Amino acid sequence: MGSLSTILSHPDEIYPLLKLIIAITKAKNQIPLHDPHLAFCYSMLHKVSKSFSLVIQQLGTELRNAVCVFYLILRALDTVEDDTSIPMEIKVPILIDFHRHIYDCDWHFSCGTKDYKVLMDQFHHVSAAFMDLEKEYQEAIEDITKRMGAGMAKFICKEVETIDDYDEYCHYVAGLVGLGLSNLFLASKLEILGPDWKHISNSTGLFLQKTNIIRDYHEDINEIPKPRMFWPREIWGKYVDKLEDLKNEEKSTKALQCLNDMVTNALIHVEDCLKSLTTLRSPAIFQSCAIPQIVAIGTLALCYNNVQVFRGVVKLRRGLIAKLIDRTKTMDDVYGAFYDFSCMLETKVDKNNPNTMKTLNRLETIKKVCRENGTLHKRKSYVKDEIQSKAIYIVMLVLLLLAIVFSISKANQCK
Repeated sequence: MGSLSTILSHPDEIYPLLKLIIAITKAKNQIPLHDPHLAFCYSMLHKVSKSFSLVIQQLGTELRNAVCVFYLILRALDTVEDDTSIPMEIKVPILIDFHRHIYDCDWHFSCGTKDYKVLMDQFHHVSAAFMDLEKEYQEAIEDITKRMGAGMAKFICKEVETIDDYDEYCHYVAGLVGLGLSNLFLASKLEILGPDWKHISNSTGLFLQKTNIIRDYHEDINEIPKPRMFWPREIWGKYVDKLEDLKNEEKSTKALQCLNDMVTNALIHVEDCLKSLTTLRSPAIFQSCAIPQIVAIGTLALCYNNVQVFRGVVKLRRGLIAKLIDRTKTMDDVYGAFYDFSCMLETKVDKNNPNTMKTLNRLETIKKVCRENGTLHKRKSYVKDEIQSKAIYIVMLVLLLLAIVFSISKANQCK
């Protein structure tokens, strides 16, 4: 739930946190225990992605099962790619053939750690659940798995040198996820895709993946037995000789300039993200797509000009995520959240940064889209919430101190 001091310093997040805990408990209680394969899938989904599992649970049963299985198949594929202990000559064929393995209920491959190892060791449950899906869902999942596996295999043997390489890699591991989800929504008959849906879906995936790559620098650079990094040399090469130099304290100024360059690059995709959400009709699908995107822009705002990215874990408070989930119901809520986080990021822009004008221009474009399309004055601001939370925290401390003083005074009078 988070440390007590963090929770008390943001009292407006306590109620959303409690609601989130109740919702997660309710979702766990809805696991279909009568089907051992689906029961495993939903149980595993809760373990490998608590926040995403919650938004999936809001979908209708048929689509929910398809998205759950789709997510776990891609998570398993990602586990193979991420395990740096697997020799290349073994890993590459598995990635390329993974779309065939999902039809084999006897196949499994032991790799990964903790919950991911359980997923891989008992992958037959996922395969069996996949085989129970409608054919349209199966075909959409197989197609994306095949293309993603081939793309991952390509980049096992290739470094991310240019920004084009970076975009291509992100397309394979996340843009295709966006395309796959759009196909699942189409198969469910709940959504109608617009003429430019492929570009928009891909761009949305790139935005989420680039955010993860930026946030996970410290974890990825310290990967054992060897790191796998996806920051493009075309960006980091402007600042340091080696990518690992960014974590050295004496390189902090250059590291922050590089980080801010990476964040600015990710902001390119925000307009497509907003556009993609405006096309959705189903409230449940809308929320399941909107929340990850809002968390992403919030994460970028937190990472920007933050040297902690090179020192440890940087992520949004669980209470803030709970508040985002609680407040995200309409497109106005999305515009408001993107506007707020853009403002937060803007306050952190270093005027001496080489990319200052580029960053500010992209932020102004985002804010302009939000102002022109959303009714921002009718909602609570996350920026003001931060200020109000601190004020409430101070008032609570003062009241607590007064209560202690009153208690001591009362006790002395009774002597």
